[in-house]
Amino acid sequence: MTKKLAALVSWVCTAWLVLLPLGMLYLLINISTLASLAASNLALPIQWHTVDNGQWYALWTITVAYLGIGLAAVWYLRKAFSSFARGNWFDGDNSVWLRRFAVLLMLQGVAGPVHLALSSLILSFNHPPGERTLSITAGSNELGLIVAGLIMWVLADLLVKGTQADAENRQFV
Repeated sequence: MTKKLAALVSWVCTAWLVLLPLGMLYLLINISTLASLAASNLALPIQWHTVDNGQWYALWTITVAYLGIGLAAVWYLRKAFSSFARGNWFDGDNSVWLRRFAVLLMLQGVAGPVHLALSSLILSFNHPPGERTLSITAGSNELGLIVAGLIMWVLADLLVKGTQADAENRQFV
């Protein structure tokens, strides 16, 4: 059952690695869709009618960079779970991949408030002086990513210890 669940996680990661870039490409081609999404989802006190296409493309660029961190994390998670699905439980590479996933997860948690701050600056750039916005917020989502990354780091360390114990056991047999 565990191999099947690992294969499912690997498959979901693969789907995410394909669908997210396609979605971002769609938003690049249809920048007005990105504008609608941003206006409805970002709680920023800005004048949306002043935002021009250059600003939307700049927002798209920083969003791709932000999501790229998460996409890289999913890449390493897929590698580890693909290995688990093949029955390679105590493989040293798995702990390396899980550690990289953990670091990227924590980095995404830190990058979230930076992304929102840059978004608010970019989108309010055309406002008159004194009306430009810098919005910095950090919430439970960012904290959750950081905590999840720390937990994954600990699990990767436990995997290393399990790998060492497995190697010792094989020497005695």
